[in-house]
Amino acid sequence: MGVHSIRMPDIGEGIAEAEIAEWLVSPGQMVREDEPLAAVMTDKATVEIPSPVAGKVLWLAGEPGDILAVGAELIRLEVEGDGNLAPGAAEETEPEPQPQARPPAAPPPPRPAPAAALRPEGERPVAPPSVRRRAREAGVDLRQVRGSGPFGRITQDDLSAFIASGGVAAAPGPRPDTSVEEIRVIGLRRKISENMARAATIPHITIVEEVDASAVEDLRARMNADSRGEKLTPLAFIARALVRALREQPMLNAHHLPDDGLVRRFGAVHLGIATQTPGGLMVPVLRHAEALTLRETAAEIARLAQAARDGGARREELTGSTVTITSLGPLGAIATTPILNAPEVAIVGVNRMAVRPHWNGSAFEPRRMMNLSCSFDHRVIDGWDAAVFVQRLRQLLETPALIFMEG
Repeated sequence: MGVHSIRMPDIGEGIAEAEIAEWLVSPGQMVREDEPLAAVMTDKATVEIPSPVAGKVLWLAGEPGDILAVGAELIRLEVEGDGNLAPGAAEETEPEPQPQARPPAAPPPPRPAPAAALRPEGERPVAPPSVRRRAREAGVDLRQVRGSGPFGRITQDDLSAFIASGGVAAAPGPRPDTSVEEIRVIGLRRKISENMARAATIPHITIVEEVDASAVEDLRARMNADSRGEKLTPLAFIARALVRALREQPMLNAHHLPDDGLVRRFGAVHLGIATQTPGGLMVPVLRHAEALTLRETAAEIARLAQAARDGGARREELTGSTVTITSLGPLGAIATTPILNAPEVAIVGVNRMAVRPHWNGSAFEPRRMMNLSCSFDHRVIDGWDAAVFVQRLRQLLETPALIFMEG
């Protein structure tokens, strides 16, 4: 029997380290060749590391949340034959623990206080004068009444409950929960935290505009009724309108690189679709949205969202967006303030659609309305340009035939 050492592989260009997101095996477990050993996370995606050999797990390099450099030892297996470590090398080169700061262990929860017993003879119950007077009139010994107020103070409600029970002491009420739980921020949640911290340095400008979505919703319903293909969602129409608006204002389809003093403007529209998953918010990328039809857009958005939720999105499907759409769906509010997906300079937030009264110039009528909340990097996008962009989006959605017109 020998020992086979498996090291953190090179999992992408420019990737120097990766975080252990999850161990898929445990010490003592037998694994087969090509069986996944661990899931590791980079700033781009989560990748499963397969075993190149069959064997028994001897040692793991750390815990979820630890960060290992590419090439660092990840796991050791006991294998048939000689393995790739010389005899005795495992003992001589026993890996040192990864230098990771660990949060202090949470203090043990306090023991619950015992139920209050009757006060001993001569001890004065804590109660206001009005309660004492009422107790005397009712012939109640306040030492037998359990107080629910601060420091066991007996209230009028406590006395009433005692009298109503026929002189039986009330069961103790709910006790304050003083437990404290410390949850380590790792994996996708840590990446989200880092991205949000970076975005917090960007001076945002957010514009909220009301959109009458009745026409685009009527068109969507007719198109869905006339076809058996991929069902069209409002998001597909918004994506197509966004592509059209960016054609007229390409500076919003860009990355701002302040350290280099550059704005990198793109011809291709790689549309990030913010998607809530069980592990947190992910942004799969609809690549070359400018080259897709409406139904192709709808189908690809559905596929990417499902892949993100199932954990099957590939690394290239989670990187490279040039502008982002975010939506809370039916849970969305009247308005939101989307945070930029740095280094992008624009993000379109889609809020909840609802039937609301709308003034048509002579009377109020019920219309399907929604608000768009769009944020911009104010360092490179002026307020006027942002407002022009939002108004163009509104025009395209309120007159959806314009989305399909060329020129």
